[in-house]
Amino acid sequence: MIHCDALIVGGGPAGSTAARLLRRAGWDVIVADRAKFPRDKVCAGWLTPDVFPLLDLTPDEYRATGLTVQEITAFRTSVMGGRPVETRYPRVVSYAIRRCEFDTFLLQRSGARTLEDSFVRTLRHDNDRWIVNESIETPIVIGAGGHFCPVSRHLRAHIDDEAPIVAKEAEFPIGDGHTQVSGTTPELFFCRDFQGYAWCVRKGDFINVGIGRRGNHGFGEYLRDFVGFLERHRIIAGVSKARWHGHAYLGSGVGPRPVIAPGVMLVGDAAGLAYPESGEGIRPAIESGRLAAEILIAARGRRGIHDLQPYADAIRRLHPAIRESAAPVRAALAALGRVLLTSPAFTRHVVLDRWFLRASYGPETAD
Repeated sequence: MIHCDALIVGGGPAGSTAARLLRRAGWDVIVADRAKFPRDKVCAGWLTPDVFPLLDLTPDEYRATGLTVQEITAFRTSVMGGRPVETRYPRVVSYAIRRCEFDTFLLQRSGARTLEDSFVRTLRHDNDRWIVNESIETPIVIGAGGHFCPVSRHLRAHIDDEAPIVAKEAEFPIGDGHTQVSGTTPELFFCRDFQGYAWCVRKGDFINVGIGRRGNHGFGEYLRDFVGFLERHRIIAGVSKARWHGHAYLGSGVGPRPVIAPGVMLVGDAAGLAYPESGEGIRPAIESGRLAAEILIAARGRRGIHDLQPYADAIRRLHPAIRESAAPVRAALAALGRVLLTSPAFTRHVVLDRWFLRASYGPETAD
């Protein structure tokens, strides 16, 4: 039997962040992940402004390791097929990374013991300890394995009723002249019904393209339309031959998914914390991973429901519950949104600053 102070199921940004802080506090931590690293991860790989500080890391430090980090200073946004609005900022407002590099870097930096290619099949509570796969014994389990995390599934004991966000993306090398997309200027294309959006994000010699929508009804048709759109307008050459990967997750606030139980905490997508407007999951993953570790360290080994409640309370404050709009209201909002997205002011202050960057830049304005 393997013993540890905490088992973290999932080696992505949430799990690696929690592992690093616990290790720095002297905990013996194991991170188990069903994948082998480096791994592919369905994600645009776009880091919003507060991510690097949450990691106690600077972009220059990350770049110095030889890994890809693309500075972003502008965006092109539109309803798909409509006239784009270009928004420029006076400074770097985001960064693009490759998840296959980023996740591996964070996991290795955590200093935790790792069990790759390891899927959690059984999880049971025995004498105030958790027994995982009948081979690991631990007082604390942190579920960080994404939307389909086995710890999350064990905790909620039912199927989610909420419609997940479904996404597909492809990332591949691209030569000069094969794309119109600038590295400093990602492109965002909103679906006409405002139930999703597509993106093109360049990262040095690589480009990431994808589309995400709430629910999977008709998703294949939306994907085909997006690929056709990119090729017709010669935005990216050869995109139809790319290898596409799928993913699903919950947007934050969509339902009552539990985030704690005695000796159990959920972080990141396992807790359904992606921002509902943009679908961004990296920042809330890292933020929740930090918070979970800090609460555990402050509890000094106690792990009852009351000891972990501060984590649940903090998550509820950061990700308050929301309700889905009725169909007629959604239709009206979509029609209004198609008009507002032609406005440079609305695009900059609402769509980009509030929904995507989730930051304010004071008196300086975009071009």
